[in-house]
Amino acid sequence: MTGMAMAAAGPASEAGARAVAAVDPFIGTGGEGHTFPGAVVPFGMIQLSPDTQIKPRKDAYGWAAGYRYDDHTIVGFSHTHFSGTGHSDLGDVLLMPIAGEVKLERGDADKPGSGYTSRFRHDDERAEPGYYAVTLDDYGVRAELTASPRVGVHRYRFPQGKPAHVLIDLRTSMYDYPGKISWSRLRLRADGTVTGSRETRGWAPGRQLYFAMRFSKPLRGHALHNTEQDIPYKGFPPPGEQEPSERAQIEGRQLVGSFDFGDGLREPLLVKVSISPVSEEGAIANLDAEVPGWDFDGVRAAAKAQWAQALSAIDVDAPEPMRKSFYTALYHSFMGPSLFMDSDGRYRGPDNAVHQAKGYTHYSTFSLWDTYRALHPLLTIVQPEQRTNDIVNSLLASRRESPYGVLPVWAFHGLETWCMIGYHAVPVIADAYMKGIRGYDTSEALDAMVASANYGPYDGIRQYRELGYVPIDEEGEAASKTLEYAFDDWTIARMAETMGRGDIAKEFTKRAGNWRNAFDPATGFMRARKRDGSFREPFDATASGYGTDYTEGNAWQYSWYVPQDVAGLAQAHGGADKLLDKLDQVFDAKVDPKIFEHMEDITGLIGWYAHGNEPSHHVAYLYAYAGQPWRTQARLQQIMDSQYAPRPDGLAGNDDLGQMSAWYVFTALGFYPVAPGSNEYIIGRPFLPRATLNLPNGKRFTVIADGLDARHPYIGTATLNGKPLDRAFLRHEELMAGGELRFTMQAQPDREWGTHPSRQPYSMSSSR
Repeated sequence: MTGMAMAAAGPASEAGARAVAAVDPFIGTGGEGHTFPGAVVPFGMIQLSPDTQIKPRKDAYGWAAGYRYDDHTIVGFSHTHFSGTGHSDLGDVLLMPIAGEVKLERGDADKPGSGYTSRFRHDDERAEPGYYAVTLDDYGVRAELTASPRVGVHRYRFPQGKPAHVLIDLRTSMYDYPGKISWSRLRLRADGTVTGSRETRGWAPGRQLYFAMRFSKPLRGHALHNTEQDIPYKGFPPPGEQEPSERAQIEGRQLVGSFDFGDGLREPLLVKVSISPVSEEGAIANLDAEVPGWDFDGVRAAAKAQWAQALSAIDVDAPEPMRKSFYTALYHSFMGPSLFMDSDGRYRGPDNAVHQAKGYTHYSTFSLWDTYRALHPLLTIVQPEQRTNDIVNSLLASRRESPYGVLPVWAFHGLETWCMIGYHAVPVIADAYMKGIRGYDTSEALDAMVASANYGPYDGIRQYRELGYVPIDEEGEAASKTLEYAFDDWTIARMAETMGRGDIAKEFTKRAGNWRNAFDPATGFMRARKRDGSFREPFDATASGYGTDYTEGNAWQYSWYVPQDVAGLAQAHGGADKLLDKLDQVFDAKVDPKIFEHMEDITGLIGWYAHGNEPSHHVAYLYAYAGQPWRTQARLQQIMDSQYAPRPDGLAGNDDLGQMSAWYVFTALGFYPVAPGSNEYIIGRPFLPRATLNLPNGKRFTVIADGLDARHPYIGTATLNGKPLDRAFLRHEELMAGGELRFTMQAQPDREWGTHPSRQPYSMSSSR
């Protein structure tokens, strides 16, 4: 074992080992969490996991991660997944170990034996960071999985007396539909290496992926099939005894192959699979670089060590259920963005051409509408140099290679999907810059941000620049777009001002106020205007869905999205008390969940508040801005109690590449980045008796909650480094300097703490 797998295989710290032991990868695999339990290293390109069903696109939402805890069959183990998304396009290179007869079709999950799918039991499953194992009951095969950054390693124990096979299926795909596979290739090379590729025309059209696969035992035979033409090719004898004929390669849209090892396997069979965005040769090089040998346990130990190092960023002292929830949330926060380049630094860009990363590690999988809110701010604390600079460099490279000259919106495997709204790579870069993370060309970064904010053809930006809002009679979801563009513009202004670019700062400070054009004083809601300036009628604040004024929400959920100017929002409502009354109406409303049956993503309801979707994530913290921090504390208790639990259905909504989990991590610690780019965290209340952030700069920041228990949920007093803290926010530089934030908790709310008008966070004060 050499390369990246070996580099991280040093002894794990005691704290890291405890953190790894606390993680439960099954959290979120039930309900609406859409996480997966399989093997991955932090931010790894390989995300190897079981797929329990492959559904046609119209029924596939619940299987976006490939695995659902309430299923009892496994189709196979594929090498690419998303953690917690509401969509998918992956599930590449699916393998299935088979003892006995080989069937080429998946079969029906409700009809055991109808295909190669096998039943399994949760009692036989085991999952931990970097490792997954299960017994396939229909074959009696024990399957184990582990991973390095670019290589998935399988270990199969077959029963004696039955022929052992490994099936590879290039036909399967999450969100499946006829014609999704544009082309694929499957090839057996003279040295026994299997290579291939496939191109899909799904969520990211024209996506190409290549792979290489090797077995620890010699082949006894193989069969390659193009099931679209129903023309099988059987090749005997195995490679090595004679040169394979040209027909040892097969191409088409529906390819499957089986590889045979006889019935005398007394030792486990190991299979290692690497992937590449560039070529089959790149996949072979990745295989040789990371896992040249056959030490499954060594690769597993290296993966565990990498997780121990990553998770030891925060040392938590809390009851076991809370530790499990916390460290699993931190674990899910380190799934993406994911590595997307070969071991030699080559990757495929949004122009579908091959590029070379120079001086940085290239990442893709950017669910930015979700993750700019908390996931990326979390990484600026726990992995600023190791990860955040590389992420910004990756965003900038993608913009240089984009046919449109803009930063990614929702990109994976290098390609743009244009999913969701906003130009939210902008606050990711601005937040990093404002926090002093600047290992990239900062002038290029600002130029890229401005170019993205001015790209007229995208989602009504031309009209937004012209009118100061997006007109609903020309562009859908116009209220949401106006609000989110205004926030992104504010972060550009912040960065430009700090860089001394007053011209840009002036323009985008003005644009940051465009949220006012969406506010309707008559109703107290954000609404969409038409080009003539009138609000669209009729108006229904409860309406949600495509074709409305809002993106994945309604007026009750989107009308509070002005994190850059909460003082202005309160003023627009007629003062802080009026805003507070409106927030109470959000949480206290009696809402029938059936109203959102047509919208899959609106889940986790508390009144109108929908914690399962991102537009609500900052709302509970607005009480603190408006002068009632104790109300934030009470609402956070309500959310934590009802939206998270250490069990498979313990996430109220899609984890969305770690956003739901990052919200939990911040909130459990006691503070949250409501406005990325402000360098401030709003203090909520701690949920952990003690937590220490082991900062990358070698310093430690410890949060202590004296007297914390179910009967003492409110902050009574707070000190920072021994001095009284009478404000409900924490500055980033204070956190990164190390020290101690100590709370004394009490049974009743303290209506004075954190309320002094001169001690308010950035967006409640025009003087800072």
